[in-house]
Amino acid sequence: RIIGESPALTRAAKLVQQVAPRTSTVLLLGESGTGKELFARAVHQLSDRARGPFVALNCAAIPETLIENELFGHERGAYTGADSRRAGKFELSHGGTLFLDEIGELPLAVQSKLLRALESGRVTRLGGSLELDVDVRVVAATNRDLGAAVSSKAFREDLYFRLAVFPVEIPALRDRDNDVELLASYFAASCGVEIRGKAMTLAPESLARLRAYGWPGNVRELRNCMERACILAEGDVIRSGDLDLRGLAGRTESESLANMDLGGTLHEVTARAVAIVERRLIGEALAATGGNRTKAAERLGVSAKTLTSKIRELGL
Repeated sequence: RIIGESPALTRAAKLVQQVAPRTSTVLLLGESGTGKELFARAVHQLSDRARGPFVALNCAAIPETLIENELFGHERGAYTGADSRRAGKFELSHGGTLFLDEIGELPLAVQSKLLRALESGRVTRLGGSLELDVDVRVVAATNRDLGAAVSSKAFREDLYFRLAVFPVEIPALRDRDNDVELLASYFAASCGVEIRGKAMTLAPESLARLRAYGWPGNVRELRNCMERACILAEGDVIRSGDLDLRGLAGRTESESLANMDLGGTLHEVTARAVAIVERRLIGEALAATGGNRTKAAERLGVSAKTLTSKIRELGL
């Protein structure tokens, strides 16, 4: 399920709904852990190929010497140990969708063969001479800047333009306003049922901590956090002390500032830095006061009205 109601997520979902019935190649862009495979499955399920296979291949998880074999398969005797014919991912996804995750990690030597397969709709198994017709809709995904990879000659320009027919940006969790609370509640309930046989809920101070956190690992990190909390919690409610964000974070707020996007005018960059600091301080104050806005405002030295306005502005 794709859960959330933030404008950024809604835009991505709308684009998926618009392109799914078409035959266009889709390129999903976004950080690791944002749920790109979930969106790829949505493209498949909303298309007329939904009854066909959905085949996924993580290009970064396959050794360079084996990736061509994974994509196109091989004939018997193609190499030592090839005792029988083996179909590749293109053949296996015939009539359906092939999801190529981490496409930016594909070796240059294989990129030209992938481009030919996309353009011709035909593949040849390793060690074979017969071209096979395949009817496959390709959805690719990457967390890399493919434009920069093209400039550095690490990725073929013609393949990039072939893949990027319809790019869709999947937003990072920190850019999804109040979706953290929705996702956390969903994961607490589902993980609670899986682990303890009953749905778990989150205390107000727990939600405050989760909203204030930067989530560098995105939705995947949030899900892992909730699974751990469901194991640690003593009752049916996840308390602030049950949340272990330090081990998952691996970086401080100063590092977040250091990695901040410095593009744009001085005013725009300054506004982003101020938002990071304000989000952190307000989140900590809310967590320390159990979500009490009056006490949090006193702690921060601002009026309750100002704090409420900031909470609304920052999506807290």
